[in-house]
Amino acid sequence: MKSARIIAAVKSDEGLEIAIKSGVEIIFLLSPNIEKIKNQAEMVHNCGKKIFIHLDFAEGIGRDEYGIRFVKSQGVDGIISTRTNIIKLARKLGLFSVQRFFIVDTQSIDTTVESAEASKADMIEIMPGTMSKVIKRLKDRLKMPVVAGGLIETADEIKEAIDCGAAAVSTGKRELWG
Repeated sequence: MKSARIIAAVKSDEGLEIAIKSGVEIIFLLSPNIEKIKNQAEMVHNCGKKIFIHLDFAEGIGRDEYGIRFVKSQGVDGIISTRTNIIKLARKLGLFSVQRFFIVDTQSIDTTVESAEASKADMIEIMPGTMSKVIKRLKDRLKMPVVAGGLIETADEIKEAIDCGAAAVSTGKRELWG
């Protein structure tokens, strides 16, 4: 399994330090803080990796055009959001965007397709990421990479998601980052 296809989903400073030292190339920072983001982006870039921040959970950062301009000025490579309007703004401002969706039923799949097509996200992340059938259906219907995330706890689950068409898998399970 290639570590380039595994994304570290990080929730703490300790997790970030471990992710930086791991074999992953991309880090999803799930609990960003306005006071730390520039330093964190620099640390990640100094190790040759990319950092995406989850704007919906960002402390002290507005979820509007000014907030997106701010995070861009701090050196992040992209943003993650569940909100179509945030994804559209990020794209307009030249930031890579990952739109996150929670799949709970058949209607969720249709809503995901409609929202992803409207936002024109660079990539979508679906949760939970252990839903191989959903990964395949979305990959077949959309013309963008799919990241599987959420509840990924084993190497077999990563393999299954990738075998079904996921471009990458995000996981908070540190043992799988290597």
